[in-house]
Amino acid sequence: MRILNIPVTAAQLAAWRARLAPAAQPFFLTAPEADALALPTLPRTSLTVTPEDRDTLTLWRVDPQADRVVTLTAAEFAALPGRIRPALLRAQVRHGRGNVPLGRHHQDLNPALPAGRFLWHPDHLTPAVLARVISQGSAPCQREHVPASVWAEAVTALPRVKALTGTFPAGPGNCFGAVMGAAGLTGAEDEWMQRAPFEAFLHARTRPGGTDEQPGTLLVWRNRAGQAEHAAVTLGGGWAFHKPAQTWWTPRVVLPTAALIRNWRTPGQRLERRTLLSPAAG
Repeated sequence: MRILNIPVTAAQLAAWRARLAPAAQPFFLTAPEADALALPTLPRTSLTVTPEDRDTLTLWRVDPQADRVVTLTAAEFAALPGRIRPALLRAQVRHGRGNVPLGRHHQDLNPALPAGRFLWHPDHLTPAVLARVISQGSAPCQREHVPASVWAEAVTALPRVKALTGTFPAGPGNCFGAVMGAAGLTGAEDEWMQRAPFEAFLHARTRPGGTDEQPGTLLVWRNRAGQAEHAAVTLGGGWAFHKPAQTWWTPRVVLPTAALIRNWRTPGQRLERRTLLSPAAG
């Protein structure tokens, strides 16, 4: 099957199913909420999660005041009293934890789902449901519309861009790592690349300036403090490559350059252009 115009394998579907419906998962509460729900909790600082869990649960959004955590298996959650389960799920939404879907958004694909908030079970996550979950908020990859001549010209500056375009990350990759991987740094695309190594890459491998019609122009969006917030790179011919979000379910795609730039206009951010140098020149 294809999701966002990208072929996906049965193994990928199985991996995504396991991430969305894990054997156990944490629930975040304030101390008063934990007392009111009579749930045994631990300090949030005691929680250890994988990068994939961080994405699935959108942990960067969780309210710091929800500083207590209880980890429950699916069976333990199901065994909670009827009034506790919905209250616990509502608290997760209130505190910014992700992966607490609304059943009515998917009942057309699975009428057996409850209308309100619930937790995924592996049986819920059919290929059609997974396709909807993975596709939400993302634009389909347009790899097949890129002319062969554009790929051929881009390969000098971006030796790995064609291989990476139209792929989902194997690890917790982000936009910075995707651009660095396209420029030839093998493995960077599957790393949660921090700003410091990305800025070092910009210093070593780029120079200021560039045009959108040439391959290898890095598009870097910076906030008011000058910190890089997002990055993409042009292929030339009106096309650009990026990974539009940091989450594991977000693929690396090509889109028309003008549309990509338009979609990333954000108040308080400015767009900087830099030209990628060849490895020898860098």
